[in-house]
Amino acid sequence: MERQGFTLIELMIVVAIIAIILAMAIPSLVRARTAANEASAISSLRTLATANGQYRTRFQSYATTVANLSAAGYIDSVLGSGTKAGYSFTYAGASDTWTSSAVPVTAGATGDRGFFEDQSDVIRFSVSGAATSSSNPLD
Repeated sequence: MERQGFTLIELMIVVAIIAIILAMAIPSLVRARTAANEASAISSLRTLATANGQYRTRFQSYATTVANLSAAGYIDSVLGSGTKAGYSFTYAGASDTWTSSAVPVTAGATGDRGFFEDQSDVIRFSVSGAATSSSNPLD
């Protein structure tokens, strides 16, 4: 009578091959997620810029808080909460000026760069913490 099935060695080889494949795939997955979070942060800053332009047209001044933008219906509640896609957003506005920044909630895991934008509509970035008005602009 012949036995059917796999030997322990065969199973160990299959597990080792799967582990090698995972070891190669996981870093790529983490990099892809970080890139997606950064793209979302940039897009959210652009949304804030557009919303501020519309808010200023309607109310003759920039919004002083993201709550104003959210209450007027220019941004959604997720962005209005201050945290979206692994980034934390800060916003400060006055009648003729505003600034907004996005920093990773966990640097190196949810994002690598910090971003900044103001009424000039130029998004700037920093690879070492929060970006400012003197940081390099995005291409």
